[in-house]
Amino acid sequence: MNAVAQFVAVGGLSLAAAGVTWLAKGRPSVPEPKVVECDSSLLKDDEICLADVPQDVLWIDARPRSEWEINGLDDSVLWNLDPKEDNQALEAGAAASIFESGASLVVVYCGSEACGTSKIIADRVRTLNLGPSVKVLYGGWDALLFRDSN
Repeated sequence: MNAVAQFVAVGGLSLAAAGVTWLAKGRPSVPEPKVVECDSSLLKDDEICLADVPQDVLWIDARPRSEWEINGLDDSVLWNLDPKEDNQALEAGAAASIFESGASLVVVYCGSEACGTSKIIADRVRTLNLGPSVKVLYGGWDALLFRDSN
């Protein structure tokens, strides 16, 4: 059997198996969204609940650029640890935004509660010593994504 015939045979068998599985098990289930529950009294000193974030805030998105471009918060600043990024340019842009915004608080968020990037970026922002206090959003993007459900 030649390569094309083998490819067609394997593809056909795979499609048939997928169809049988679909009929037997039904549509794949989609996991329920994770609503982030946050208790301010249980947080570390450098963390903040979404409900406690004031209006006068500058957001720093520590997720990859591709995610920030798709659904980053309006007026958020990108600063991540991606080795493909120019970290000095990201730092300079964030510093300028912090200085220009006059915000009393900077909140850093990344993909989820388990993401450690936001803590590293928050520490870097603190070392700039530009004035505003700096917090990490408890729950990260998950808290922001489902903020209307809280």
